[in-house]
Amino acid sequence: MQRSIINQNPLAPFAYVILFIAYESLSSIYLFLPPLFAVLFVFFINAIKKEDSLEIFLVSFCLIVYESQMGFPLFSSIIYFGLIYKFVMPKLKKNFDCKSCIKVASVVLSYFGFYLFLVLLSNIFLLPMPSMNYYMLYYIIIEFFIVSIL
Repeated sequence: MQRSIINQNPLAPFAYVILFIAYESLSSIYLFLPPLFAVLFVFFINAIKKEDSLEIFLVSFCLIVYESQMGFPLFSSIIYFGLIYKFVMPKLKKNFDCKSCIKVASVVLSYFGFYLFLVLLSNIFLLPMPSMNYYMLYYIIIEFFIVSIL
């Protein structure tokens, strides 16, 4: 019996998830390694555009790993990315014609916007305020170069 070549899912996305989990644990030890939050934002947007449920699930799993590593509320980044994709990104694409401007805006939105989203959640649910440090600027610069390669 022959197998259908069309319905085979490659194992590469699962390998990427395993590598991301290993990288994420290293980035929590070594602060010079960025946590790749903006890269996950770009992957999340691309997975939604392609309507690939496996990629959406794997990126969401990576976001849950990131949230648990950083101590953020569960599913907060997934909700934030969904809201940004639905309401903010169409306006950015409408107002800016250059792709690099959109990439810079998406990296800045992924970090500063998520911080503001966490501040909003902490005010609503009476959680402790999240802290922001200067490493975030370093992460934005590094991840902008990574996102521009993608």
